[in-house]
Amino acid sequence: MAHADHTRDPCPWVILNDFGGAFAMGAIGGGIWHGIKGARNSPRGERLVGAVSVIKARAPVTGGNFGVWGGMFSTFDCAVKGWRQKEDAWNAIISGFLTGGCLAARSGPRSALGSAVACGILLGVFEGVGVLINRVFSEGARPQLPPLPENMVPQQPPPSAVSHAPAH
Repeated sequence: MAHADHTRDPCPWVILNDFGGAFAMGAIGGGIWHGIKGARNSPRGERLVGAVSVIKARAPVTGGNFGVWGGMFSTFDCAVKGWRQKEDAWNAIISGFLTGGCLAARSGPRSALGSAVACGILLGVFEGVGVLINRVFSEGARPQLPPLPENMVPQQPPPSAVSHAPAH
């Protein structure tokens, strides 16, 4: 079970922060992706111009798509936390379900349900992997050997007992 993250800002500010962070990730990742794609699809002497042209056209769109997803997810996460009065992995799973459903709502109820289930499962996998990583790397829960008694600790022989035999 996840512990509450009290270092984050309160909910209205978290939504804006998550929207901005998701937009930045989408714009940077989209810039790299579309830059490579634009360079590959341009004629040999125009690769740089083609890459920059595609970056300018598509990276902000990719950033906007990521931003909308991040902002909507964060909004649902805050709403679910307020409704359930708990902070655990289920909040993210429910928020992913709702986000996926809302983003696909214009495609009809069947598509919205499929997208909602897919996003809920995806967030469930993310949360499960996060829990596993926390368990593996948490030092407090790792079993420790008890200290050895004093008479069991190997001791060094006194310096006078070490023989100084000549080397051959």
